[in-house]
Amino acid sequence: MPQPLVLIADDDPLLRQIVEHKLTACGYAVVAVEDGQMALTEARRMKPPVLILDAMMPVVDGFEALRRLKADPELTGVQVIMLTALKRQEDIVGALQLGAADYLAKPFNPDELVARVARLAPVTR
Repeated sequence: MPQPLVLIADDDPLLRQIVEHKLTACGYAVVAVEDGQMALTEARRMKPPVLILDAMMPVVDGFEALRRLKADPELTGVQVIMLTALKRQEDIVGALQLGAADYLAKPFNPDELVARVARLAPVTR
C-alpha cells in the first residue's frame, strides 16, 4: 500500500523540516515547498490527500492559495489543514469558510498535527 502523500507549504525552513520529519516517521510521504504558488503547482501535479498550508507566505499567501485550490475542480479531493501563527477568530472562521478541513495555530504540538492529518488520510500498514 503506498504511503499517503502530505504536501507542506510554509516559508519557514525549520518548520518544514520538523513537520516533514514527524510525518515521515509516522508513515507519510512528504513534499515541502516554501510559498503558496509552489503549493498550488505541486497540488495540481501530485493531488495529495492533505495539504498543510501556512497563511503568511511570499508570492501567494495561504488564504489565496486555499481560495484558488478550492475553486479548481481538479483539486476537490485535497484536504487543507491551515497551520499558522494567525489566531484571531476571523482568520480561523475565514479559513474554514474558504474550505479548510482543519485549522491549527502555531506554536503547535507535532503529535496533534499528526493526529489531525491521520483523521484526513490514515496510514495503513
